[in-house]
Order: sequence, then structure tokens, then C-alpha cells
Amino acid sequence: MPGAVVITRPLAQALPLAGRVAALGRRAEILPLLDIAPLPDTGPLRAVLARLHEFALVAFVSPNAIDAAFAHIPAWPAGVTLAVVGEGSRAALAAHGVTEANATIVSPLDPVHSDSEHLLQALDLPALRGRQVLIVRGEAGRELMGDGFRAAGAHVTAIPAYRRSVPQLTPEFAARLRALLAEENDWIVTSSEALRGLFVLLEELACSAGGDDIVAKMQQQHLIVPHARIAETARLLGLSRLTLTGSGDERLLAALQSRP
Repeated sequence: MPGAVVITRPLAQALPLAGRVAALGRRAEILPLLDIAPLPDTGPLRAVLARLHEFALVAFVSPNAIDAAFAHIPAWPAGVTLAVVGEGSRAALAAHGVTEANATIVSPLDPVHSDSEHLLQALDLPALRGRQVLIVRGEAGRELMGDGFRAAGAHVTAIPAYRRSVPQLTPEFAARLRALLAEENDWIVTSSEALRGLFVLLEELACSAGGDDIVAKMQQQHLIVPHARIAETARLLGLSRLTLTGSGDERLLAALQSRP
């Protein structure tokens, strides 16, 4: 009998996927490896979003960025192009009423490569020279997207919309990790940052009584990941049982269905 499907996304994105996993007849276990929280002061974010019409392009780095921003966007301004890195972000836009039917949305052409590098390749960068570009992201993140726009001659504004952090290793969290690693499960991991944070927690747990083999147990688990960069992070952390799906929940679910 197959083990559980461990969904490591932040809670808001994990719940809908857990329902779809359960519909496949698999047991879903939600274990958020990143906590998403609103900023203590949303004033700067709201001030920038109030002038969206001034930007030629607005790039959202994740579904969390979209959800945090659209809490302050009554309607998307006409003529402003949106850029996203994956199918999850397209789905988040659709949940807020923004689709290809009423807006121009650009994303990487190859769903296996849903990242900033391939988003930049999909955009008409020369057309952005001298124009205003907004990047909506978490409090910290890679600078590659902004650097790519600046190199093309765009004027870039980057604004944080939310705060993310690795959960604390509480006794309850430690107990859940031990229980999940006591059997062979499928882990859906959609963030390199979350995976690295997990191994920090595992190493902390390994230093406690009875946790000396906990890292090795994780390295024996099967991971389902949507992006090659996450797969490379996993390999560097000693995980070798990997399925690379490409962007979007449909591909993640198809990978689960193809499991023996």
C-alpha cells in the first residue's frame, strides 16, 4: 500500500492540492515548510500598487506575491502586462479574476523551466527600455529578475508583499517529521528555499536524542518537484529519488498517478 503524499507548500496553497490528492485515493499530509505572513506595515506596498497604471510590466515572483498584492488591488488596470514564472501563479491570477481573456500574461514557454531566467527569455526585453517595471516579491529573494530588467534598460521597482520563514522545530513539528520519515512517502516540494530549510530542521533534530539517522531517512524519500533548480538542490542535499514534472498541479498529480 502506498504511503502518504506529503505536501510542503505554505498552508494556503497546500489545502486545495491536498483535496485533489485525496480524490486520487491517496492520503495527504500537509507539512508546510514555509510560513507566509503579511508585512507588519503594508503602507509602502499599497502606495506602489495605487499607481499600477504607471508600469509597463508587473512581475509576480509567486502565488503568494499575487495573493498578497491583490488584497490591495480593486481591479487590474488596462494595458499593464503581467509576468509570472509558473502555472501556479497563473491559477492564482485567475482566482482574482485576471486571465488571458482580460489581460496580457507572460510566462516561460517551457513549463519544466518555470523560473526567472526563462521568464526573461519569454519577454520582449528591448521593448521595456526606458519604461517602468514593477517586481512584487517576498521580503528577500533572488535579484536575477531585477538585474535582467535593468540590463535591458528598464527602470525597476521591487516591492515586498509578504514575509516568509522556515517553521520552528517545536516538539510537535519534530514528532510529525519523525512519524512521516518512519515510512516511505511521496513528498511534493515546490521551493528550493523550503527544502533547504527542511534540512536545517533535520540537522537540528539529528542533534537531539534519538534523531541521529533522521537526515538519512529523508534522503531515502521520493520527491516530486516541478522545477530543475529544485531537483538540483535536492541532489546537493543527498536526495536521489526524484521525479521532475514541470510547472502546474496537473503535472504533479499526473506524476502521482503514474507511481506504481
